[in-house]
Amino acid sequence: MRFLVLLALLAAFGVPMGVIPIVAVGSEATASDPERDGSGPILIPLGASTPTATAVPAPSLAVTPYTPHIGIIAGHSGSDSGAICPDGLQEVDVNRDVARRVVALLAQRGWIVDLLDEFDVRLNGYQADALLSIHADSCGFPGKSGFKVVSAESTFTPSANVLVDCVARYYAERTGLPFDANTITYDMTRYHAYYEIDRNTPAAVIETGFLLDDREILTQRSGVVAAGIVDGLVCFIEGESP
Repeated sequence: MRFLVLLALLAAFGVPMGVIPIVAVGSEATASDPERDGSGPILIPLGASTPTATAVPAPSLAVTPYTPHIGIIAGHSGSDSGAICPDGLQEVDVNRDVARRVVALLAQRGWIVDLLDEFDVRLNGYQADALLSIHADSCGFPGKSGFKVVSAESTFTPSANVLVDCVARYYAERTGLPFDANTITYDMTRYHAYYEIDRNTPAAVIETGFLLDDREILTQRSGVVAAGIVDGLVCFIEGESP
């Protein structure tokens, strides 16, 4: 018994001090056959470096940015003159000028934009992120100034209300024109295009101003008018201040 105790003490202090060497034992297959079949435990000889796992990079997930799609109707274009002032100024010419400027500004942002006529055949089932029809009010209201924007009286998609709110707020801010709710007509709330396009396409009509008292901004500063409309569309699509 004393012999066994002494042997245990010698092992306890001798191994760390190197008095008693440690001999790694492996099977014959481990020592002589480098191409093992993979079965059974793997024996790593003492003193060999520990293998480390190789990091595998995660696959790159490229995200394709979304491109907004907008429809712009130049009011009365391809159909009739719209309102006509005593001096011959025609609403359709004002609408077309503003609409083209809006399309150009949106295209500069990389958006997909369709310039549409009043009764464009493409309106049948038209699908887009938004549709806006651009008009102007007549010369028949001396002393009247302001704009209005409205969606269908029975809105098919709730987002049309967001479109109206964005365009109204940013158009007023850019142009300085007041919102005139008193001259909204059934021609706007029951606009024909509402019932032609896909019911999931948010749509609205804007009358940019009166051709008499607002003529200066509509004809001489139409770039400001177009920028106000674009600001509103950016608000609607991107949900942020332009």
